[in-house]
Amino acid sequence: MNAVPATATIIALNESRNIADCVSSVSFFDEVLVIDSGSTDGTAELAESAGATVVKNSWPGFGPQKQFALEQARNDWVLSIDADERVSPELREALIDLFRTKPHANGYSINRRNHFMGRPLRHGEGYPDWCLRLFNRNHACWSSDPVHEKVEMKGQTARIIGDLEHYSEGSLTEYLDKQNRYTTLQARHLYEAGRRATLAKLLLSPVVRFIKFYFVRLGFLDGVPGLVHILIGCFNSFSKYAKLREIQSRHPCP
Repeated sequence: MNAVPATATIIALNESRNIADCVSSVSFFDEVLVIDSGSTDGTAELAESAGATVVKNSWPGFGPQKQFALEQARNDWVLSIDADERVSPELREALIDLFRTKPHANGYSINRRNHFMGRPLRHGEGYPDWCLRLFNRNHACWSSDPVHEKVEMKGQTARIIGDLEHYSEGSLTEYLDKQNRYTTLQARHLYEAGRRATLAKLLLSPVVRFIKFYFVRLGFLDGVPGLVHILIGCFNSFSKYAKLREIQSRHPCP
């Protein structure tokens, strides 16, 4: 019998490089559920070989896909983990202990440690990075956001010790490609929500972001990887609002 009476859910598309290690890191869960949205690189087969149950579902966006995963789980308690994340040994022990003594809250935030350019980040935007990932689905659901989705929670939440290791890129080129796709989705979502990009947002958002993460949150202590990670985040902020301005220009107000 597995130690944790909960389901670990993973959404995936062409994650053959990551999926086996991800599934292995949550193998102590009662159920490991992978939602595959049409992989062509053997992701589904690798996930099944590692012990996961695979359900296929066409891609509806990040939030809706994670909500779909939540609804397929056979347990009420769910840990949502991305394919490029791993449960650390410390977090594993904390999760086992939590369910041995029974959870006292409806949801738990986990500290995600971002790995970038070959090293774990310990400051700035990369750490600490608390994310609500473990929760009772009777008190929570995923937002419908197409990107940067979040758990909408009712009731008490708490924190759990141990890190969720996040390996966000295979190469810097891949990471930049992913960020470009994300900022496009963000810009569209902002426009559809009625948000508009002002000149002040375009100019000041990256500057404020750099000051916050590089100086206030000590990102400079992470050396070159920390600097590059923060600068890319600043450019993402600029790019998001620039793309929103472009959409605005194509759809001028009457």
